Amino acid sequence: MELTSPGTTVGVVGGGQLGRMLGEAASPLGIELIVSDPTPDAPAAPAVRDQVVGEFDDEATVQELAERADYLTYEIELADPDILEAVGEETDTPVHPHPETLRTIQDKLGQKRTLADAGIPVPAFRAVDSPGALRDALDDLGYPAMLKAREGGYDGRGNVPVESPDDVEDAFAAIDGPAMVEEFVDYERELAVMGCLGADDRRTFPVTETIHEAEILRETVSPPRAPEEVRERAREVALDVLDVMEGCGVYGIELFETGDGRILLNEIAPRPHNSGHWTIEGCHTSQFQQHLRAVTGLPLGSTARRAPTASKNILGDVDGRARARLTGIETPLSTDRLSLHWYGKREVYHLRKMGHLTLVAGGNADSESLLADVRDAAEPLTFQAPD
Repeated sequence: MELTSPGTTVGVVGGGQLGRMLGEAASPLGIELIVSDPTPDAPAAPAVRDQVVGEFDDEATVQELAERADYLTYEIELADPDILEAVGEETDTPVHPHPETLRTIQDKLGQKRTLADAGIPVPAFRAVDSPGALRDALDDLGYPAMLKAREGGYDGRGNVPVESPDDVEDAFAAIDGPAMVEEFVDYERELAVMGCLGADDRRTFPVTETIHEAEILRETVSPPRAPEEVRERAREVALDVLDVMEGCGVYGIELFETGDGRILLNEIAPRPHNSGHWTIEGCHTSQFQQHLRAVTGLPLGSTARRAPTASKNILGDVDGRARARLTGIETPLSTDRLSLHWYGKREVYHLRKMGHLTLVAGGNADSESLLADVRDAAEPLTFQAPD
């Protein structure tokens, strides 16, 4: 291999915070990024070489991106797999992960069927296309349960709990489209593993505990507060998931640890994931650099954890929409071994992910104390509307 200037160019469908962090990871590798995004001057723009303005599923936009890149990838599941496949073949530009993987993952029902057929443990589920079908499914699965839109949901959107038969009609109306229902998993904790497929190698990052509230990821800590045997089972399931995926890149693999220590697969993202942001400071190779290494055929880096690490998302706390103005940053920036990541979004609204904090342990700090410390550092942070 050799390094040249300008270097290898990767086209990324999506220019949000993940595109921004990919751009930050690309520079040390001599890789240049071009992103496409419908928002002019998207969050990724300051960290990449250029942006093509266009919708995620616009063929002309993806065509331009492919013509200007040596490799194509995506940081959002709203990309169109048919367009990616056709444009990749026409321009002879490799697309990773493979568009077929994106097709499978975009449809949560198809995703679950593929995984179940491969022998991967998943919660019991059913396809439902009407309130009557939902009632029939819940006669079998029981209440409560989780009704999910098959396509388009993220950060809790498109998921509706069904607590009792009285909720069926309203829950199905809220989904308003093709759906599936899953049994309720009485989990001990939620876990995640960032897995990576390279050209001839596969690796997993250390198992991470993910802490959600109202289905929004709030915090992560690695190592998780789970026994070693549970962590090893989570890693084994993640490796089995990678065997099913097609195409190089990083995969965010979300898991449940049940009360009796079993591991069930929740969902997969074919891209870097919020649950892996801690790897930027916490591991020898971040999930973002690893994704670029995989997509461009470079050797994968070490996934070893440098030290126990916790992260906390910075979420919008305003009503309505306002210009993004975060105050209180002096406390986290004055905290030893703590890093602030700002995503550069122009507008803030309730629960929008605007950035995150990462705290790396010093001395003998454990996961519990790390979480307490990162929460304390984030306490003064708040958004203020313009004067």
